[in-house]
Amino acid sequence: MYLASNDPNGELARVVESTFSANGIVWVDRAEAQHVLRLGPETFTQRNLSVNAQARAAEFDLQMRADFMVFDSAKTLVMERSTASVNKQMENDPQNVVGKAEEVRVLRDELRRELAGQILRRISFFAANVE
Repeated sequence: MYLASNDPNGELARVVESTFSANGIVWVDRAEAQHVLRLGPETFTQRNLSVNAQARAAEFDLQMRADFMVFDSAKTLVMERSTASVNKQMENDPQNVVGKAEEVRVLRDELRRELAGQILRRISFFAANVE
């Protein structure tokens, strides 16, 4: 398989490559690839779920999403564009801004890993039902 991405050195592309490799997918040059995974950019959103008595955010909803599709070696679309999406909620402590910023960074990494796993599962399910 070959990974096509607008940001091949981005975090999501690296996590997708390592997740797929850990599950037996071999990454090759485009010319040698039987399939091409076209990975769109990751989109991260953070929104307030609730506020505290001081009208500050008490909880956040974190969401990460990415579009992907699969082509065969003849550049024929074999798996339609699909959107993978994962969410996490976290409590906020307005008194600990630095700690919460670090927690958001850690959760973004977790979301990225979950997103890569979801993409792998969807492609695996699709491939198992096509063949």
